[in-house]
Amino acid sequence: MTRHSEPEWHAVGSLADFEEDKPERCELGDITVMVVKTADGEVHALHDMCSHAEVPLSEGEIVDGEIECWLHGSTFSLTTGKPSCLPAVDPVPVYPTKIEGDIVYVADRDNSKRVEL
Repeated sequence: MTRHSEPEWHAVGSLADFEEDKPERCELGDITVMVVKTADGEVHALHDMCSHAEVPLSEGEIVDGEIECWLHGSTFSLTTGKPSCLPAVDPVPVYPTKIEGDIVYVADRDNSKRVEL
């Protein structure tokens, strides 16, 4: 039986630091994530690297609940990381987020689950 340690939560800023639908690059130790606050007030975190072209997703745009890679136009779901159009075929990791007070936290383990408080 393999035991996994609990993920470490990293404060990445206050909720006010994130402009609506504007991706931001954040560091979680040696992991780089793209964090975005959407119009509905949800905060999402995905690995900050397109699975197709290895360019930062934080330089892309948010369109209809997805992040669009600026290089070739692949789009990835903010909730699942799954691509919805070519050329990307592999998903990008999704990291859990939570808000405590007005501070945004991102977990350092990709488990594709959101934490509800």
